[in-house]
Amino acid sequence: VASMHNTMMFFTEKGRCYWLKVYEIPEGTRASKGRAIQNVIQIEPDDKVRAYINTKNLNDEEYINNNYIVMCTREGIIKKTKLEAYSRPRQNGVIAIVIREGDQLLEAKITSGESEIMIAARGGKAIRFPENKVRPIGRVGAGVRGITLDEGDEVIGMIVAKDGDRVLTVTETGFGRISEISDYRVQSRGGKGLINYKTEKYGDVAAIKVVYDDDDVILISSDGIIIRMAASQINTVSRTSKGVRVMRLSENEKVVSAIAVREVEEKEAEAEDTSSEAGETAQNTEE
Repeated sequence: VASMHNTMMFFTEKGRCYWLKVYEIPEGTRASKGRAIQNVIQIEPDDKVRAYINTKNLNDEEYINNNYIVMCTREGIIKKTKLEAYSRPRQNGVIAIVIREGDQLLEAKITSGESEIMIAARGGKAIRFPENKVRPIGRVGAGVRGITLDEGDEVIGMIVAKDGDRVLTVTETGFGRISEISDYRVQSRGGKGLINYKTEKYGDVAAIKVVYDDDDVILISSDGIIIRMAASQINTVSRTSKGVRVMRLSENEKVVSAIAVREVEEKEAEAEDTSSEAGETAQNTEE
């Protein structure tokens, strides 16, 4: 959710960052195909966008010097860099993180510097640690170990949270559960983490997200089916609970993605766009 004059930052699996004003993104209907990303930003043909961040104003010095970009790779490497390092957009993009052979960038989040990081693995483990345990480094760098994975496992998501937040976990088989973040005790960065979901019973983990009372949750399946529900429909239970079925799937279908959308943010973005259009109309009238 973004307003027209915000800047979107796109991060690819090869560790590059690209910028695009929201008004430059082609508009379409819910059912329309959209335009190939290579026709909108100049990414390599064999690269893919893995994360995106909505930034308000890259010209505001206070904003860019007091916020950070935290990135995580599939192999559990984490990196933190000041937003200021990404405040000068370049058409061809820049290196955001040095990706080691066989690894891929998975997530990128904007943080305040005082948040908590939680990384979840497909095999059911998750680790929570303070953001200040990750030292900020320059834009060109490889990062440090965020979670130690079992052989054959991989990271499926990273969230930025604070005390009192709640965490939604969704499995590939369509089960979901919301738990208090306090259920995940704080550990040292780089450890193996705690059991987040019993995957041998309920399937591998597909996604984790921070959710709030007024959020809606959107789930996407491998067959392209999308459902939207209120987060309040999913009970808040303990970390060891099974949860409930949040999406019914056909044979060989699985949940591939989940996002949380705040209704208040949608209304704010609509109001800002309406205000901007009204201002432009008034200016044109004066001219």
